[in-house]
Amino acid sequence: MEEETKPTGPAGGDDRRDDSQQIVDFGSAVSHSRRGNIYTLTIVGQVEGHQVLPDTVKSTKYEHVMPLLASLEQNDEIDGILLLLNTVGGDIEAGLGIAELISGMRKPTASLVLGGGHSIGVPLAVAPKVSMIVPSASMTIHPVRMNGTVIAAPQTFNYFERIQERIVSFVAKNSRIGKDKFLSLMLKTGEMAADVGSVIYGEEAVSLGLIDRIGGLSDALDCLYEQIEEGRREQEKAAEAAR
Repeated sequence: MEEETKPTGPAGGDDRRDDSQQIVDFGSAVSHSRRGNIYTLTIVGQVEGHQVLPDTVKSTKYEHVMPLLASLEQNDEIDGILLLLNTVGGDIEAGLGIAELISGMRKPTASLVLGGGHSIGVPLAVAPKVSMIVPSASMTIHPVRMNGTVIAAPQTFNYFERIQERIVSFVAKNSRIGKDKFLSLMLKTGEMAADVGSVIYGEEAVSLGLIDRIGGLSDALDCLYEQIEEGRREQEKAAEAAR
């Protein structure tokens, strides 16, 4: 696993086979160009937490993604990270943990929501430095829910509220939407047939300030290259000032 998740060096020789294996095993790949090396990571299906999901469920495993992100942050051969999202959500703590790692990275990062970025996929979408969404993509915002046995006690509902506050605070901190507005979308009634919450689409997500821009793959890549170039200019200025 360590060899497969380790970011590859410049393309050539066995590195091409390593890239292909990464796409098969982890839905990730490294693209090399004169403008910079971009690592593409996908968050698809359901974000798997402490419970192992059935083989029939498409999932993203947090025990794969977390060490991978830590490795990418320290890898000098990777200049930027592109996060492709098409997820129904999943485990709250696993998803929020991945989102916190992404938001804490120094490297250039950008996300692109394709298809859907639902539930805990919302914090994952806004975690990078720049977030984008295609016009046809949707995002579901709803209150914290839990499957299985739930103890009907005040402490349980207090726990749900505290988790919900963590999510609301993270989204507000990493986007342009306010806490009150995001919470109102989360608790909206009358829009979802069997639940409380809101479903928003590409342009609406941008107008609300949840997502930064409408865009496609080329736009997300251009954004990353701009971040990389800006970082290089700042390094050159710092080097000149130190002389």
